[in-house]
Parts: sequence; C-alpha cells; structure tokens
Amino acid sequence: MLTLAADIEVLARFGRALADPIRCRILLALREAPAYPADLAEALEISRTRMSNHLACLRDCGLVVTVPDGRRTRYELADERLAHALDDLRTAVVAVEADRTCADADDKGCC
Repeated sequence: MLTLAADIEVLARFGRALADPIRCRILLALREAPAYPADLAEALEISRTRMSNHLACLRDCGLVVTVPDGRRTRYELADERLAHALDDLRTAVVAVEADRTCADADDKGCC
C-alpha cells in the first residue's frame, strides 16, 4: 500500500498525464520513437498549439524530455522504462476488462 506522499504524487502525475486521450496518443507515439512537435501534431491531426500545450503537460509531469537537435527540439520519453510501463499498464487494463464478471457493468459502469 502506498503511504509515502512522494509515491502518491508520482502516481497522481502519471494519472494526470493519462487522463487525456491526446496525451495518451502522444505517449504511445513517443514509445515508438522520439519525434518533433510538428511531426506529432501532423500525425495526430491536431494543431501545433494544442500539441505544445499537451507536451508542456507531459514535461511538467516528468514523462517526456526535450532534446536539442540543431535549431529544432525533439521530444522523447524521459526514461525507457516508461515504454515498458505503458505496455504493462495497457496489457493489464485489457486483461481486467476481459475478465469483468459483473453482469451490470455496461449498464451501471460499476466494474
């Protein structure tokens, strides 16, 4: 059980990052390879302004870092373990979803 405030804050930051579908898509894209903001915006079909805001959130959460590349800035996951964590989390959620036993889950959203 998490009892340390620091552990709780880390998980809260991770949850905040994953709370938005666009940020999830960005993280999944960066899991595959580092990318430039303009390329990410084009691939995800969102404006560069929105991309910038989402990347700022992910930086603030400590999940992505910037890497200077000449006159451009590339983004990548802050740690390679995040790619594994995203895969593990996705796999776990899919497994739990498949194992739902509550007959009322779709109607009540309880599990």
